[in-house]
Amino acid sequence: MKANFKFSNLCGTVYQQGNIIFTPDGNSVLSPVGNRVSVFDLVNNKSFTFAFQNRKNIAAIALSPDGNILISVDDDGRALLVNFRRGVVLHHFNFKKPVNAVEFSPNGSFIAMTHESHVQVWKTPNHLVREFAPFILHRTYTGHHDEVLSIEWSPDSRCFITTSKDMTARLYTLDPLDGFRPKTFAGHKNAVINAYFSSDSKSVYTVSRDGAVFTWRAKASDDHSSDDEDQRLDTSTSRDPLVADVRWGIHQRHYFNQPNTKVVCSTFHKSSGLLIVGFSSGVFGLWEMPTFTNVHTLSISQEKISSVAVNTSGEWLAFGARKLGQLLVWEWQSESYILKQQGHFFDVNTLAYSPDGQYIATGGDDGKVKLWNTRSGFCIITFSQHTASVSSVQFASQGQVLFSASLDGTVRAFDLVRYRNFRTLTSPSPVQFSCLAVDPSGEVITAGSTDSFEVFLWSVQTGKLLDVLAGHEGPVSSLAFSPTTNVLASGSWDKAVRVWDVFSRSHAVEPFQLNADVLSLAFRPDGQELVVSTLDGQLTFFSTELSKQTNIIEGRKDISGGRKVDDRVAASNNASSKAFTSVAWSADGSCVLAGGNSKYVALYDTREGVLIRRWQISENLSLDGTEEFLDSRRVTEAGNIDLIDDRGEASDLEDRIDISLPGVQRGDFSKRRYKREARTKCIRFSPTGLAWAAASTEGLLIYSVDDGLSFDPFDLSIELTPQSVLATLQKQSYLEALVMAFRLNEKTVLNRVYEAIPYEEIRLVVRQLPTTYVPRLLGVSAEVLERGPRLEWGLRWIRELLSAHGRWIRERSVELASVLREVKRAVSAFEGIVAQLCDENTATLAYLIDQSRVKEDAEMLLDNPNAR
Repeated sequence: MKANFKFSNLCGTVYQQGNIIFTPDGNSVLSPVGNRVSVFDLVNNKSFTFAFQNRKNIAAIALSPDGNILISVDDDGRALLVNFRRGVVLHHFNFKKPVNAVEFSPNGSFIAMTHESHVQVWKTPNHLVREFAPFILHRTYTGHHDEVLSIEWSPDSRCFITTSKDMTARLYTLDPLDGFRPKTFAGHKNAVINAYFSSDSKSVYTVSRDGAVFTWRAKASDDHSSDDEDQRLDTSTSRDPLVADVRWGIHQRHYFNQPNTKVVCSTFHKSSGLLIVGFSSGVFGLWEMPTFTNVHTLSISQEKISSVAVNTSGEWLAFGARKLGQLLVWEWQSESYILKQQGHFFDVNTLAYSPDGQYIATGGDDGKVKLWNTRSGFCIITFSQHTASVSSVQFASQGQVLFSASLDGTVRAFDLVRYRNFRTLTSPSPVQFSCLAVDPSGEVITAGSTDSFEVFLWSVQTGKLLDVLAGHEGPVSSLAFSPTTNVLASGSWDKAVRVWDVFSRSHAVEPFQLNADVLSLAFRPDGQELVVSTLDGQLTFFSTELSKQTNIIEGRKDISGGRKVDDRVAASNNASSKAFTSVAWSADGSCVLAGGNSKYVALYDTREGVLIRRWQISENLSLDGTEEFLDSRRVTEAGNIDLIDDRGEASDLEDRIDISLPGVQRGDFSKRRYKREARTKCIRFSPTGLAWAAASTEGLLIYSVDDGLSFDPFDLSIELTPQSVLATLQKQSYLEALVMAFRLNEKTVLNRVYEAIPYEEIRLVVRQLPTTYVPRLLGVSAEVLERGPRLEWGLRWIRELLSAHGRWIRERSVELASVLREVKRAVSAFEGIVAQLCDENTATLAYLIDQSRVKEDAEMLLDNPNAR
């Protein structure tokens, strides 16, 4: 079995904190999710998450105007410079102080970022040149007396305006000018959160937290202000008249008049003059500037809107709500949603793959059951009938029914065709269900309780309780039906596993005694072996035919996680994380995947009993348990800094108030501060064997087989530049040039190489192409065919690809479904065009033939008048 799984996507979490941005083409949204960045393609209806991770949760992101460079900065000011098109980290940099905002200049040459009360401007590094120290500081700007909140560049990239908590905005020039002093925009009564230039740069709009919008314009020549601004400045031909000569003054004052609410975020679309404002009540409004005409005001969330963005065309608005984890894209002209996604409000407890591997069902502490599409990464339906935490979910064998068990004492069955809850199963007396199992036929469903230590059996069709299995002396922790035989295995905290023959008249029970509490169990796909994980960190294997133990794996050292902030012992001596809480077999039954209350997931070979590979699910230091050793620099006389409650320093009143009650969140309430732990609650293998998923603290992590790890001789070359690709193309080494262009991943270079390959060389290039690049070549072929005039040449590429690699494509039809749909769309579009053209030509030819016949008849009549 292949073990080259790598991180491919993050579902279950769509937004956590930070700012949301659109790509330059306006078709995709970038959203920070913890210490990662997710990209939502709104046109192709799919999403993906970059594999790189920041050290802590991301506070701000920015994308260059050409869409090549992405910079993400975490809460501590540590930044990653990333090649956005390839998802490769180019450089790490530490700004040494928290950053509130990062902005690229419109020409892409500079990066401006906040640095507490200062602003730093850095030269943009080149993403195509390898540099030792790519970050070069241009200038540091001072003048604000409190924390800087935002930065806005002028359209010509020669100046920028900053806003601060000191209730002012200041205008700076990029380069120093003789006699120029930064302009100060004062007059607001609360923190100024944003400032914007108008499209003609003749007006400046400032937005404050208390709901005031001031319009600033040039003062008349006879107006007088303070002594500092009365000094006439010398004018020169090299000086920017917008900055150096304009004396700004308040032209108009406007107010939003939203009672009992404050402005949280805003953005401005220059070409249309549209000001979009998000309020703390979940309401957003659109105002047309400079007339301040309210276009509309709508409520789209129950909590405050944390971030807002507008795309290049001004049609789509993106909103992020931090508290609910919502990401919304709204088309304001048609008043309709383009995207509406929300993750689980609390942790994800359980997950299950559909039989075809295309969908994943998750259940969380918020009582919701969500269904995710593995290809697009989007949630397609949410069931919210449960009133307490969902403990287990499982699909029926046909895949059209989903079952869920909850601590509210119900087991529910959902129809995935009509999207409704068609069956609700309960026990005679109220109990809490902790686990669930469905027999292979899908007719019988079982659930284990934590209160009465019993296992309940129901008929799915009638909804009647068939039987109650008693015998355990502790809470039932796990249930599983054998895939081949009608036996049910149940594990409990009473250190026993019981195998029930539930469909025979004898109701025979085969008990297996273990040395510790049973946490999880699973049957091998052929039903011949059972794996059990216990509290002492062992994986024990039992043969169901021989009813005896066949193997044991000691996994305490493999699963041992990091040290928590309040731990008094080292991570190696901490027993709390040294057990597997979830196990799953691979599709071929040769390996077992296991995860627990730590940052690691382990894959074992069951025959040899050895560890094959171990993955670290998170490197986020904002979570507890990700560090192997505590940082002594964060330990003070008052204790660890991370344990000190700093909620009282929050700027908003609702963030300062502690409204928590005992029982509403997990953790030790004797602590001064609660910190989320890095752990894995559920592990499942995909039925295809090409992916596995983990329900972790950060969301639903999906790992898939990395086909790119196969040997590629082009990886050995480090001189991979556009010049070297074009030089290879000039040598007529078409295959090598094409593969190099794919490795470089520059769209312009790739299209140039693709279109330069002669028609007669297409078959040879396709037959020798490594299969790793087949999906990408299919996508490029479909895109060029859709927008290009070379019909026969484009169809030749697609035909040769399907002929040479048809079997390989058929085996991966599920993974390549999106690419194949693009190909089908492109070919179908041309089919319609050609059919229409043929119909028009047929009609034209028929008309010409008729006209020629009429002409011949007329000539015959002229030549022989008596023929009539």
